[in-house]
Amino acid sequence: MRRDLPHEMSRPRTPEAPRSAPPLAPSPIERRHDDLAARAENRRVLQVPHANRDRSRLERPRESRQRSVNHDRPMDQRPRRQTIAPQAIGLSLREEERKVLAEVGRFRAVTTRDLAETIYDNRQSRMERDLPFLREKGLIQVDTVNARRDGRGGRVARIEVITLTKDGRAVAQQTSGLPQDQKIYAGMVKPREVEHDAQIYRASLKEAERIERKGGTNLRVQLDFELKSHIQKAIYAERKANPECGMDEIKQQVAQQFDLPFVDGGIQIPDARIEYDLPQKDDQEIDQGPRTSHEDIEVLTAAYRPGHLRNKAQAGFHVYASSSDRATLTAKVEDDHRLMERILEL
Repeated sequence: MRRDLPHEMSRPRTPEAPRSAPPLAPSPIERRHDDLAARAENRRVLQVPHANRDRSRLERPRESRQRSVNHDRPMDQRPRRQTIAPQAIGLSLREEERKVLAEVGRFRAVTTRDLAETIYDNRQSRMERDLPFLREKGLIQVDTVNARRDGRGGRVARIEVITLTKDGRAVAQQTSGLPQDQKIYAGMVKPREVEHDAQIYRASLKEAERIERKGGTNLRVQLDFELKSHIQKAIYAERKANPECGMDEIKQQVAQQFDLPFVDGGIQIPDARIEYDLPQKDDQEIDQGPRTSHEDIEVLTAAYRPGHLRNKAQAGFHVYASSSDRATLTAKVEDDHRLMERILEL
């Protein structure tokens, strides 16, 4: 028997949307344009500071963020930023304490005995109050070193020496009142030579008295460290400018430039040079500026050999020696009394 299947209702068909053509690959010019646009966008995003980064700097007024740099001044004369330890900021220093920082800074190392005699007028108690304070604030360093023996027997003497720290040098540059071109040193270089270096301070004070008696003012001290640096730079510059010139000729030219003697193929460099201004002459014009001069100092020790000692004396330096060193040197050059007469006693 046949069964009739139910008829299906006809379903309306939805017309199919026309298929779009596959996208074309971008041309090389379009790719280059998109790449440049992306890079520009990245640079713009990177230049925007982060919202949480250094907000205090962004909120400061514009005038306070501008840097004032005088490009007309040479690099070595532009003010440098000094970083001082927190415990040294805002210190109120007494006059003697400022003098300690100034004298120790320009001579690199000074003994406590000399400081007590020159700055504190032998008032030991006042110095013993000031030095611990400066040391506590991180401005000075106190070291005890062995004195030179130079072949002498007996017990080794001990010397207490003061040097500046880096913070002490920064404070001294602000409070010392020294000339701007005065170099200030920090730290100890050679402990074995510190006694000799400390004697330069006493010799310079004696020489300064002579300079001031003849009217010299505005005294500046150059130690051999600074002089050697200037001379080496001058020799290098001369060799670069005149490569065909011999080394002896170059050294002679540099020695003449620095008003130093050239003896036995070498430039004689003193332990210290004191530069000063001379009083103005009546016939000198004001716009010519002050007249300057200098005196060179050498501190002799018992370790000097006779030949070395004669070279220093022939160089025209003002030579000094302690009483004990003079006794030893006299035995070495007993045949040259005129040489010993030129050695001044510390």
